[in-house]
Amino acid sequence: MTIHQLSIFLENKSNALVNVLRLFKKLEIQLIASTISDTADNGIYRVICSEPLRAYNGLKEAGVTVALSDVFAIELDDIPGRACDAMEILSNAGIGITYMYTFLLRGKGILIFRTTDANLTRETIILNDMKFVAEKDLSKWV
Repeated sequence: MTIHQLSIFLENKSNALVNVLRLFKKLEIQLIASTISDTADNGIYRVICSEPLRAYNGLKEAGVTVALSDVFAIELDDIPGRACDAMEILSNAGIGITYMYTFLLRGKGILIFRTTDANLTRETIILNDMKFVAEKDLSKWV
């Protein structure tokens, strides 16, 4: 029910992102979705990719500071308001969202998010018949 996400810590320098992207290119790993959030000195580059475990190992070997974590991914119809509907279900269950990002993949909206309570999130997704995305499903689409 969860997928692997890479969190790569970047210095706010002009070449930091390019260097990481070169590693993905060298490893021949396809990026599926990514987002960057920043602070004054550093950024966190969150990545969903075709082979997260191989990417994690390749980045570590290259000396990149990277963490591997599990995040939730649900599929939504590409209709305005579906993300709101999904977030309302989670919110009504008392689940807090720590971060979220979305993207479109083959005509479906994909919502990636991390919550304050993984167990309650799993229960809520199942009880509300929300369509979760498995990692194997993402890799079939690239």
